[in-house]
Amino acid sequence: MKIICVGRNYAEHIKELQNEKPAEPLLFIKPDSAVLPNKNPLVLPDFAQDFHFEVELVIKINKLGKYIETQFAHRYYDEIGLGIDITARDLQARLKAKGLPWEKAKAFDNSAVVSREFISKTDFPDLQNIRFSLKKNDTIVQQGHTAKMLWQIDELISYISRYFTLKKGDLIFTGTPSGVGKIQLNDVFTGYIEGKEMFRIKVK
Repeated sequence: MKIICVGRNYAEHIKELQNEKPAEPLLFIKPDSAVLPNKNPLVLPDFAQDFHFEVELVIKINKLGKYIETQFAHRYYDEIGLGIDITARDLQARLKAKGLPWEKAKAFDNSAVVSREFISKTDFPDLQNIRFSLKKNDTIVQQGHTAKMLWQIDELISYISRYFTLKKGDLIFTGTPSGVGKIQLNDVFTGYIEGKEMFRIKVK
């Protein structure tokens, strides 16, 4: 299992980080070791000081696929979950300044929170009208809406499959809305899709 992450898929998030709007999806990969085990607290590593949360809808691939056309992409997933892409922002900034890859800042152990439960996509009347959110210590810090994605789910699956063979169980993190911020000791993060609690984790 691998995790394919999409960067800069919400215009407001691009603006808040003062990045350039990409002409095509920006992709990076996390290994399976990046997944935070269920029920485990998030323990921040010691190689950086500024860790940020980025809540994202997560798509679970249900079968093998390569060079998938957009109109057939819906056949390659049945469920939608929620996750947090955890970023070592200070380390990422240093790597970017030197033109180096981001893996150490994005793909380290336990850098991907993934909801234990996934929701059948048939439960959503419109996949381009899904709302999700993240609370930090009972205060909403991020709110997302799939209508605001620069590239929709099926477009992402098609694009990703041009470069990487998708396999059953692979996860696609579809991008984060604005509102990303710093993770601090003893924070509690709770994620929601359409008001349904998907995960709750504590930082230690």
